[in-house]
Amino acid sequence: MESKTTPVSADTGADAHDDADSGELVLVTGGSGYVGTHVISGLLRSGHRVRTTVRPHGPATSAAAGAATSVRSAVAASGVDPGGRLDIVSADLTTDDGWDDAMAGCTHVHHVASPFPSVQPDNADDLIVPARDGTLRVLRTARDHGVKRVVMTSSFAAVGYSRKDGDEYDESDWTDPEDDNPPYIRSKTIAELAAWDFVAKEGDGLELTVINPTGIFGPALGPRLSASTEHIRAMLEGAMSAVPRAHFGLVDVRDVAELHLRAMARPAAAGQRFLASGDRAVSFLWIAQVLAEHLGERAARVPTREFDDERAREAVGVTERVPILRTEKARSVFGWTPRDPVTTILDTAESLFRLGLVKG
Repeated sequence: MESKTTPVSADTGADAHDDADSGELVLVTGGSGYVGTHVISGLLRSGHRVRTTVRPHGPATSAAAGAATSVRSAVAASGVDPGGRLDIVSADLTTDDGWDDAMAGCTHVHHVASPFPSVQPDNADDLIVPARDGTLRVLRTARDHGVKRVVMTSSFAAVGYSRKDGDEYDESDWTDPEDDNPPYIRSKTIAELAAWDFVAKEGDGLELTVINPTGIFGPALGPRLSASTEHIRAMLEGAMSAVPRAHFGLVDVRDVAELHLRAMARPAAAGQRFLASGDRAVSFLWIAQVLAEHLGERAARVPTREFDDERAREAVGVTERVPILRTEKARSVFGWTPRDPVTTILDTAESLFRLGLVKG
């Protein structure tokens, strides 16, 4: 499948935010999520005003209040005082309600929200439809409100899950949405393809930039954990006697957030997708060994062996082969350098201990 992006220039710059107007109002979808909280904190730290959407669960009033508290606590945990620069509103990707109000006055949008299941659904459309339609809802509303650029979090799932010669991957690679992949992988691919198609045909000048991270790890800012950090917690708690034999790319959530901010600011990022990953692929067993080596007794229960189970690998969206991940594009356009994966894993674990999320 051919890439939907246009050629990239070699534009670089010394500052991550040199082309953004400090103080502008920026919308972040999915603000209570793992990546969303880090993006919000980065925007506030760089001087922007932020409005973020949270999805209400249960009675609207109590759900909105709980989500707002969660976001503010996460921002505080990152060491940022938002003052009056953070506005939290309710909006759901499955309905039009609230999106016009959320988008009003915003110059840029970070579309981070997307469903990620703890288990794969029986009906793939339970993931595909809200991911695709929610993305189009955000893009359509952004266009109608004169937003300059949307930066979207996609995934390596949309890059590297179709057969090809060799195991090297970059932004020119696409997962074929017709392949027999797990629903989550298909949902990310279909949503990103729909986004590029919409901007090309109906965008009316709206710019799109897409970040395609591999497995996202790094410090949690609150009790709402990602699937990756749940794996770290399970290892530390001894809930996994063995781990699936699998290799995958790893990227720090702080580096993903930084790419979002740089992608918002840099003119050369318009119309581009960027693979985000560390320098090398890792395995679940490697993660367990890092925890054991550096955390001593606190990691006494981590697994020490692998098992070969294709179904288990599919459940977490990884494969047995060792991918080679080419991130030269993000490095050249943004001057981006990802953190060392050992630092990322240890910072993930320390955040779980600090938040009291690892059961004794």
